[in-house]
Amino acid sequence: MSDVAGKPCIICVAITGSLPTKADNPAVPITISEQIESTHEAYEAGASIAHCHVRDDEGKPTSDPERFGRLMEGIQLHCPGMIVQLSTGGRSGAGKTRGGMLSLRPPMASLSVGSNNFPTRVYENPPDLVDWLAAEMKTYGVKPEIEAFDLSHIYKAHDMMEHAQIGARPYVQFVMGVKNAMPAVKRVFDIYVDTVHDLFGDDIPWCAAGIGRHQLEVNEWAAAAGGHLRTGLEDNIRIDKTTLAPSNAALVELAVLAAQRHDRPIATPAQARKILGLRAG
Repeated sequence: MSDVAGKPCIICVAITGSLPTKADNPAVPITISEQIESTHEAYEAGASIAHCHVRDDEGKPTSDPERFGRLMEGIQLHCPGMIVQLSTGGRSGAGKTRGGMLSLRPPMASLSVGSNNFPTRVYENPPDLVDWLAAEMKTYGVKPEIEAFDLSHIYKAHDMMEHAQIGARPYVQFVMGVKNAMPAVKRVFDIYVDTVHDLFGDDIPWCAAGIGRHQLEVNEWAAAAGGHLRTGLEDNIRIDKTTLAPSNAALVELAVLAAQRHDRPIATPAQARKILGLRAG
């Protein structure tokens, strides 16, 4: 039996993102009602965190607080206890508009703490904006999920913790497999895990996300190493090279199997909240 056997595994489902469209995969939920329905299916399959973006009437990404509010309300109604994590990512808006929804007081929100290259652009997260987003999260009692696209981002999170900009038990997620950013390579993954433990302690919770074809292998690495898993149509629209994923729930089911292969039970929303130090849902 492995050292991680019996350790509850949190599954986060990234339901839609900013880029996938129905032309890519008809199962991608775009409208608020579609997202709520897809999230409920994923919740029933074992997801305890919903990572959320919203789209406008043309299906383009937006940071509209009103749309985020309707989505959060619907998820809370239909998925009792599920942790709603709103995205402050840079494809949905510019500058402080990216944090306009934080006043809704979601349990969590994503926080990218540094810039890096994406396939065709620079993902800009200037220090003044990062500081402002962190301050807004602190004001509204929102726990940040640190999205690490580079090793330096983990060290930046530690610096922010040392300066009380974020809490003493940050939740770091490695994002692996984005072209021009951190590769999905096992020895790189191992360095990231070791770095998180060196900086924040052996008992700190962390998560990993693999983009595209790397989703399943990164899920497997994280499950084996005692981390938590992210899946969903934002990151990957396929079950395998030739098969489109029929739903977010289908991808959650694959993440569940990865956890089970390492004798790890799936965390309930209440367990996930306790692990992450969140208020009860």
